[in-house]
Amino acid sequence: MTAPTTTAPATDGPDDRTPPAGDAFDRDVLPTPPGATAALLRSLLAPMRARVAVTSLLLLLQQAAVQGSPLLVAYAIDHAVPALRADDHGPLIAVAAGYLLCALAGGALQYAFINAAARVNQDVLLDLRGRIFRHAQALSVDFHERYTSGRLISRSTTDVESLRELLSEGLQELITVVLSFVYITAMLLWLDLGLGAVAVASFGPLYALVRTYRRRAGQVYGRRSTAIAAVIVKFVETMNGIRPVRAFRREAANDADFAVLNRRHERSNGDALLEMARYVTGSRLIANTAVAGMVLWGAYRVADGTLALGVLAAAVLYLRRLYDPIDRFGMFLNSYQSAAASLEKIAGLLAQVPSVPEPSAPEELPPLTTGSPGREVVFDAVRFGYRTGGEVLPRFDLTIPAGQTVAVVGSTGAGKSTLAKLLARFYDPTGGRVLLDGTDLRDLAVPELRRGVVMVTQEAFLFSGTVAENIAIGRPEATDEEIERAAKAIGAHDFIAALPDGYATDVRKRGGRISAGQRQLVAFARALLADPAVLILDEATSSLDVPGERAVQRAMRTVLQGRTAVVIAHRLSTVEIADRVLVMEHGRIVEDGPPADLITGTGRFADLHRAWRDSLA
Repeated sequence: MTAPTTTAPATDGPDDRTPPAGDAFDRDVLPTPPGATAALLRSLLAPMRARVAVTSLLLLLQQAAVQGSPLLVAYAIDHAVPALRADDHGPLIAVAAGYLLCALAGGALQYAFINAAARVNQDVLLDLRGRIFRHAQALSVDFHERYTSGRLISRSTTDVESLRELLSEGLQELITVVLSFVYITAMLLWLDLGLGAVAVASFGPLYALVRTYRRRAGQVYGRRSTAIAAVIVKFVETMNGIRPVRAFRREAANDADFAVLNRRHERSNGDALLEMARYVTGSRLIANTAVAGMVLWGAYRVADGTLALGVLAAAVLYLRRLYDPIDRFGMFLNSYQSAAASLEKIAGLLAQVPSVPEPSAPEELPPLTTGSPGREVVFDAVRFGYRTGGEVLPRFDLTIPAGQTVAVVGSTGAGKSTLAKLLARFYDPTGGRVLLDGTDLRDLAVPELRRGVVMVTQEAFLFSGTVAENIAIGRPEATDEEIERAAKAIGAHDFIAALPDGYATDVRKRGGRISAGQRQLVAFARALLADPAVLILDEATSSLDVPGERAVQRAMRTVLQGRTAVVIAHRLSTVEIADRVLVMEHGRIVEDGPPADLITGTGRFADLHRAWRDSLA
């Protein structure tokens, strides 16, 4: 069967296009729904309401103990010292005992508060990191193809660290400042209404200063968080691509690019420090002016007998204690602005909805009977285009009977890998359906789908760990004998057994301890052990040399029996194991038939096959 040719432009994946200007993924900040940041913070603290209440009570009692000492000073000046002149030591001893008791209670309560707050903070951060990791795994492939891993790392490290600083240090400063303001203002007004009024009058300029700093610092910390993420992204991309960097001598160019990003980060840090310096200078000017005014006015009142000296001393101590936390409040605002910018970005990430969602009412595939030849695959009027534009599959219809091995060939951009990704449900079609034994893939729960369909890609990604652990990823419960049997079936046992620790050898990061071809063999063994009903091989033999490819082909002739297989291949030698060949161009099937029939014909596959044979000669 031969389908008509079409000239509609198509591409095989999103990497061929540049995202349009203004796309959210071009920016470090994902769009955050209104209220999402506050909702995230509430959800993090909600399970710990009781512990937060106890922690707050401890700080309240600690502040009460600390703020009692100026009253004792006032009592000592106005009562204990005159009593001592009259040879009465009792009031002074009582003052000393009270001062010591306040100091001990304040220290003990401070220790208890720090311990309780640290436990709450770590539990919140533990929960948040877990949410980011779980949600990032749940997001669809198209998200990860557009939002870099460096930014995800920044969200779970730098941004979480900003929140840690706020929770561990900033909130204590905020609560301390608030309690100090309330308690000290009340005490000043109680000690002397006029002195209290001086303190209250200074709150206006302080409020204006705080508001200005918060607005300006919010902008600065938003830029700083973006600059940090850009540095991390560049570093991660460069290290992941270190081989092409060295091969094409990109070190100098990368240094120049990194220097630009690093300077941008430096400038954003400098702007943050400058805003902090302005705030501290302004707050100290207001505080010192208010204290000087109170001392001057209070001294005149003490001189004319309308104010007790002890009351003035206590008022000055209280006022100093009122303004001393102002600098620390600036540190809180510093932490708050940084954490707010970070939390907004985390909330934006967690607000992303997978484009391949779980079904609301998942169905189960009918059970396979013993000896059943895999499952039937049907592409029913499927249409698909990536977000970055253009339709890859304008309308695609295909039926693959159960147990049939289909090879898909065609030029780059023909839509071969897109077909594989739709069958693996890395993407959902924009129109039509992909059916597995008559069930729409969108109606299958992800675990059910992954048991039925397994894909081996061109990049044989191995995780840090042993060879056996990498083979058993699809079936963690597999025994050592089953793992070894799968490796033997695919032809990987001999090189694995020759490794220093055999199947217990750690392959290290990305499987760097073994060759590319060996990694591909391990990936094949992994897929075979999972025993899927449908197996997708997307350029899966591209990393193998000729002897290795032939060994895999011999194994595949056996292991593909009893299952449906879709083989995407550029190497036409791989096609020889197929029952049927599809030739694709511009998202359409232009030839369809057994490989032997197509080779002897005059169509595209025959031309491709002759060119391949000539290249071997």
